[in-house]
Amino acid sequence: MARRAGVAPPLCLLFCLPFFCPPRPAAARPPAPHLVLVLADDLGWGDVGWHGSAIRTPRLDALGAGGVRLERYYTQPLCTPSRSQLLSGRYQIHTGLQHQIIWPCQPSCVPLDEKLLPELLQEAGYVTHMVGKWHLGMYRKECLPTRRGFDTYFGYLLGSEDYYSHDRCVLIKAKNVTRCALDLRDGEEVATGFKNAYSTNLFTDRAIDLIANHKTEKPLFLYLAFQSVHEPLEVPEEYMKPYASIKDVKRRRYAGMVTLMDEAVGNLTDALKRYGLWDNTVLVFSTDNGGQTMAGGNNWPLRGRKWTLWEGGVRGVGFVASPLLKQKGVESHELIHISDWLPTLVHLAGGHTNGTKPLDGFDVWKVISEGRRSPRVELLHNIDPLFVDDFPCLGIDNRTSLPQSKSSPWDDTLFNISMHAAIRRGKWKLLTGYPGCSHWFPPPSLFNESKIQSSDPPTKRLWLFDIVHDPEEKNDLSEKYPHVVEKLLSRLQYYYKRSVPVFYPDEDPHCDPAATGAWGPWA
Repeated sequence: MARRAGVAPPLCLLFCLPFFCPPRPAAARPPAPHLVLVLADDLGWGDVGWHGSAIRTPRLDALGAGGVRLERYYTQPLCTPSRSQLLSGRYQIHTGLQHQIIWPCQPSCVPLDEKLLPELLQEAGYVTHMVGKWHLGMYRKECLPTRRGFDTYFGYLLGSEDYYSHDRCVLIKAKNVTRCALDLRDGEEVATGFKNAYSTNLFTDRAIDLIANHKTEKPLFLYLAFQSVHEPLEVPEEYMKPYASIKDVKRRRYAGMVTLMDEAVGNLTDALKRYGLWDNTVLVFSTDNGGQTMAGGNNWPLRGRKWTLWEGGVRGVGFVASPLLKQKGVESHELIHISDWLPTLVHLAGGHTNGTKPLDGFDVWKVISEGRRSPRVELLHNIDPLFVDDFPCLGIDNRTSLPQSKSSPWDDTLFNISMHAAIRRGKWKLLTGYPGCSHWFPPPSLFNESKIQSSDPPTKRLWLFDIVHDPEEKNDLSEKYPHVVEKLLSRLQYYYKRSVPVFYPDEDPHCDPAATGAWGPWA
């Protein structure tokens, strides 16, 4: 029966009016996840079990299989550039670090006006720890990890050293003297007393201590940057025994190093579970660049190696493992780059990227966790106007840089194609100049030959590949698709115009650690 006019509404309706009802409390935000970022050094595409390697990596295989394997994931071809883009979220053309790495005596570091990932996570309420290799400059104290956002640091500042003594020997050219000194720090103090402690075990033990002592009222950010598997090729003898059948001594030793690192990552994840952190942890595993084929590494079937812009130098081994993933046990073939971790992890942390310079990275969490399309459609691999390959190929392609030639149908009106550069857009990849050693390197003993040589003429300076269908970079399509070449050359010029000058200072002999016996800040 219809309600007559003037009759009071039922009491329940009164209490549903906003005037009478207090607002519902907003749904509580889930606690911020613990973030664990594990970076391997020089681990190649062909050095893990899930890519068909003979090297045993059961813990990495299992973590990746239970999470999301990133099969179209890119790094930079060298240590410093990858680490700078990881922690800044910005291409190296924007930080002046386009050329090579930061060498021990160079007065250089990631620019101090760049706001780095750990600083942003500190602002979001995280406790931030770093263990392992820094390699982002240390000539001034302001460059050290503890001045760039890490609450604690234990590790080494330069690019490589002895795994047991933790010494690094460097030729100081201005003095014509080779100086060997300790490179190990606890915070900002020199760390002594760790001689004969193998670095992978030493760093893992420190990381596990941090996990065990973490007060869970604050979320944890742990950046574990292994020395493994960068040369020198050193590993306890028992890890080489399973690989006695590998005749190549470098590959055999390297295989043992990979397996020990695999075990270390397993021990780390076991600790996260044992101390109750795993259920709310996102673990990212990544290499920093392709494998160095001269030091046991392998990127088969990809072309090239570390130092090069071929896929073997820049396509990275990586995965995400976490109970928080909405999809698990899958492969992602979406385009993801090492610069994407900063916005992705800061977003996961509930933080913001205010205060950073314009980012080149994208938030790709939904790409990884839910299988969505990547917001990244383009990727600048690098533009380095000074490129020289310090480790040229042996054989027909023994260049270190590009001879000047005008034999190409492409003139330099759109972009100087003698310049070492590469860009990816959609399925297309364009390379110019001399990209670095262009051979394919099969795993030792897979074939009789140690390399499959490129048939490219020495004066060639432009390539176009459909990298989705031709990841091995065998079929140059530049003559077939000139309009694509023109588009990508114009994009390279766009980036080049917006790049900052290369910062690659001369060595400073004041770096000499003779007085202190340890590498460290000198300016």
